[in-house]
Amino acid sequence: MTKKQASTQQVSDVLIIGSGAAGLTCALHLADHFNINIISKGQLSEGATFYAQGGIAAVLDNEDSIEAHVADTVKAGAGLCHKDAVQYTVENSKQSIQWLIDRGVEFSKQDPALQKDQQSNDIGKDYHLTREGGHSHRRIIHAADATGKEVQTTLCQSVKNNNKIKTFENYNAVDLITTHSLGVIGEVNQIHGAYALNRQSGKVESFQAKYVVLATGGASKVYLYTSNPDVSSGDGIAMAWRAGCRVANLEFNQFHPTCLFHGKANSFLISEALRGEGAFLKLPNGERFMQHFDERAELAPRDIVARAIDHEIKRLGVDCLYLDISHKEPEFITSHFPTIYQRLLELGIDITKEAIPIVPAAHYTCGGVVVDKNSVTDLPNLYAIGEVSFTGLHGANRMASNSLLECLVFAKNAAESILAEEAKPNHSSTLSKDDLSIPKWDESQVSDSDEAVVISHNWHELRHLMWNYVGIVRTTKRLERAKRRIQLLKQEVKDYYSHFKISSDLLELRNLITVAELIIECAMRRKESRGLHYTLDYPETTEKENPSDTILSRFN
Repeated sequence: MTKKQASTQQVSDVLIIGSGAAGLTCALHLADHFNINIISKGQLSEGATFYAQGGIAAVLDNEDSIEAHVADTVKAGAGLCHKDAVQYTVENSKQSIQWLIDRGVEFSKQDPALQKDQQSNDIGKDYHLTREGGHSHRRIIHAADATGKEVQTTLCQSVKNNNKIKTFENYNAVDLITTHSLGVIGEVNQIHGAYALNRQSGKVESFQAKYVVLATGGASKVYLYTSNPDVSSGDGIAMAWRAGCRVANLEFNQFHPTCLFHGKANSFLISEALRGEGAFLKLPNGERFMQHFDERAELAPRDIVARAIDHEIKRLGVDCLYLDISHKEPEFITSHFPTIYQRLLELGIDITKEAIPIVPAAHYTCGGVVVDKNSVTDLPNLYAIGEVSFTGLHGANRMASNSLLECLVFAKNAAESILAEEAKPNHSSTLSKDDLSIPKWDESQVSDSDEAVVISHNWHELRHLMWNYVGIVRTTKRLERAKRRIQLLKQEVKDYYSHFKISSDLLELRNLITVAELIIECAMRRKESRGLHYTLDYPETTEKENPSDTILSRFN
């Protein structure tokens, strides 16, 4: 059933769905030329960017090189990185960092006594650079251990100060508006905007725009344990799929190795930078173990570390393992990791004296909506940037601190593409906006739900089955079992969606079920273990000169 109510229609040149680093960066690059509407599911500052601790990978030091950063990324990506995407991203890393500094982002400075004698245009001489897993050099620029918070709050302030950008907080995007969804026959299918639920009024509003940019983040909320905030429910991936876009490599779900194991803060991430600065992973008896799994020990890529922790937890039958940095000087710990130190102290854990209980948790969606080199999806004028997109940068495993870099580089890339598209001679939409009538959302045939327990029950079941059957270690039998149950949940939610008024929880559940189904389908198609996808039925990596991506299309 297609629902179409709304007394309000918002019109802009560009609609950006999502308000993290990718969405806000794109908006700021476009604001001199267009009127822009930004939809944010929560407050403007809420999202995965705000909670990013470690930093941003970039070549900023004379001792580092673009070639080294590219090589590290490709190696971590287990043979599936698109070399052109990696090269483009790394080549644009330095100017992306400079752009943030010019906006007012205050990264941690280098101790003046340790500053290197470098050319004046080298950012690395002034700022402290740390190292994380998979990196061969110190190249992570950061703001103590709260880099995301510093970046997000700075960009939010820039957006609020720009009168060409209008923000809509507490809005859930419902679905994209396309030529075909409007029932227009004989025209090229392209984007015309989106419907969004105003959570304060409970009404659905339409947002019409010539260009739409998906910057909705990932889908880690599909798992029971995640380091991500509640907004990470795969909305952009699901909406793009329903609109006809291809998706790729969704079997590669990155599990961060070190999420706090604590009843009051299970989603609190313990930054990889701790391991970069010398923290050890330990068994409950205090022994280190990573050296048995990889010669790089604690500095191995995330997929290796997460599997090692998962293996040891299951082998020993324990609830968690431990991360220990207490052998470092207390002043070093509190100055480098003030946010982590203070938060854990509030929970009764003094990291200058004791180890931190940790478990792996779903952290990053390496696949996403397929885009071309200009960040354009399969629908004309629909762009996808950041974690929602599949650029080919991350391959089968994202290297630490490349995520915010991707947001910055491809947000600017998308903005430049929109500007170039608009500058084309005689450029116009296939379907004239003047002739286009966006129908109001119609909920005349639905009622208020008296069975909200269905949503909470299905939500709980979905996340449990994904964690148990489609987690760090998989089997064909587990995937088949998950697929069968997902089909039942999908039908239940479809029926519910057709008969009752929508809510934020219902929209997220609907999207998560779609993404879960896509993750399972991708995982079942990959008959090997590679990077973040590890299956006991195919434990070896297939030796191919050019391994293939897993690309799904609704029209196959």
